[in-house]
Amino acid sequence: MTLTHQPTDVRGTPRRTVLISGGGIAGPALAFWLNRYGYAVTVVEKAPALRAGGYPVDVRGTAREVARRMGILPRLRDAHIDLRRLTFLDPDGSEVASLHPHAVTGGVAGRDLEVRRGDLTEALYTAVRDDVEFLFDDAIGTLDRTAHGVDVTFRGGGGRTFDMVFGADGMHSRTREMVFGPEERFHRYLGYCFAVFTLRNTFGLSHETVMWNAPGRAAALYASGDDEVHAFLNFARPEPDWDAFRDPRAQRDLVAEVFADAGWEVPGLLAGLREAEDLFFDGAGQIRMPRWSSGRVALVGDAAYAPSFLTGQGTSLALVGAYMLAGCLADRDHVAGLAAYERETREFVTVNQGLVGQGGATLFPTTARALKQRNERLRSLSAMPSAQGNPAHSALTLPEPLPPA
Repeated sequence: MTLTHQPTDVRGTPRRTVLISGGGIAGPALAFWLNRYGYAVTVVEKAPALRAGGYPVDVRGTAREVARRMGILPRLRDAHIDLRRLTFLDPDGSEVASLHPHAVTGGVAGRDLEVRRGDLTEALYTAVRDDVEFLFDDAIGTLDRTAHGVDVTFRGGGGRTFDMVFGADGMHSRTREMVFGPEERFHRYLGYCFAVFTLRNTFGLSHETVMWNAPGRAAALYASGDDEVHAFLNFARPEPDWDAFRDPRAQRDLVAEVFADAGWEVPGLLAGLREAEDLFFDGAGQIRMPRWSSGRVALVGDAAYAPSFLTGQGTSLALVGAYMLAGCLADRDHVAGLAAYERETREFVTVNQGLVGQGGATLFPTTARALKQRNERLRSLSAMPSAQGNPAHSALTLPEPLPPA
């Protein structure tokens, strides 16, 4: 959809225009709700097309209710992976415990959903594509904030003025850097680096994860189906190796060095790492900001409050944050609306970011003693999933959506 004129509502009043940077999860979710409330929405995405595939993500608790209100819940149920087993192995490859994944994550069987990231982004895109303008293979070049709007130039050429701009462009947000400053001001490194890539499933795994642990190191195979597996290599690092973050060859060399003497299936994973075309390497970290907005520019999802993969709540925070941001702007000006967004959403964010300590201790013990204690806890856990779930996942009761504009 391409807008060629100043958008107006049915009463002839100009609609407020907004630009969302990022077409992943938070961006299209925010676009859905802002469009519902009468905004004219443009989404700019640097990728040339919708991104398919990707690592599985969780939709839990309050976020599940957001999906229901968007009308995409049936589609997500159909795409649910239904991971059935999580097996932990000792450094020698022997089994420590085999559990239902929810026994570790605090999820609720029959309610919480796990879907491929691409399935979620496709569902979100389908829900908004006929009502929202998408600009693929482009990005914001410059932002110039004024008292009456935000002047934007695009890297692909041209410029436009919007009433508001929203950064939904991930943990390493370019929008955040342009408006709030360098990422280092807000990035809280959590002491781990990791590499994720896909392999052919030659391991006989199906709907399960197997995780090998040694002190400070972990390797996992995640089989969402029968055809391929997601390989995951994680290791403790007191300080991130920033040079490796910028150089794919350095990333591969670093991971190979750290895991050089590892057993189990790790040698084969390292061989696959060398050939992988979809390698994603990063440090485990959070984004913590004192404010999520400045003037007419605001952040949502990982750009504002990435909780890290250790919590399993990044996707849920993105969906809930988008819902809350749009709702707070539905019947307020940008000053009051953005203040309400931060006031009404921050506690939920804080509680879920606080889950990071639990995730790191369970999945990635860094010492032999911690690994032994973790394994003892795992052996004592019931194989039955939780019936209640983690309270943090549902720590926010959503306000009812306002009627469509």
